[in-house]
Amino acid sequence: MKGKRRARTSAGELTSVEMARLAANAAYDTKAEDIVVLKVEGIVDYTDYLVIASGRSTRQAQSIAENVRKAIAGCGGRIIGIEGEREGNWILIDWGSVIVHVFYAPVREFYELEKLWGDAKKIKLGSELDN
Repeated sequence: MKGKRRARTSAGELTSVEMARLAANAAYDTKAEDIVVLKVEGIVDYTDYLVIASGRSTRQAQSIAENVRKAIAGCGGRIIGIEGEREGNWILIDWGSVIVHVFYAPVREFYELEKLWGDAKKIKLGSELDN
């Protein structure tokens, strides 16, 4: 079921792209900057989408991650793991077929995570995600 992995939630099932949309919009609602969604399906075997966002401070990065976590919980989604929340420099939220990376902006610039998946299709909020 290529591109159509589903996550069971209390509200039913969400496709991977719907999950990415939910996470990206939750980040946007918390004033995250430079939100990018990478479709890595077929490039990596552990997830379909990466959502990457930045905050202007570690505190804002923590707030963005918290809002994403609440959005996932609000739809009944199950988070597999969260790393880096306490420090707020690079917070990873693993939701199975969607992995969310929330960075403090200078840390994101240093690691240039998007370059690791140069072959991935880049989807910006406001394009395919808002269909």
